[in-house]
Amino acid sequence: MSKVYKEDEISVRVDRCLYDSVIKFGGGLSVGVVASLLFFKRKKWPMIMGSGFGLGLAYENCEKDLKEYFTST
Repeated sequence: MSKVYKEDEISVRVDRCLYDSVIKFGGGLSVGVVASLLFFKRKKWPMIMGSGFGLGLAYENCEKDLKEYFTST
């Protein structure tokens, strides 16, 4: 069985956080674009707000994941 180093586990968690951030940012942006086109007469603020919500969710998940790692070691 191969040995798993702490640096590798941290790297995997950070990579997962970055991937999650990109996905949630894109999802929030797309929801904002749809809302802007359908409901708000093509204003910019729904896109910005959707992107911010996506990044906020990603940050919260990343913070929880990294805090779990650092408190368990």
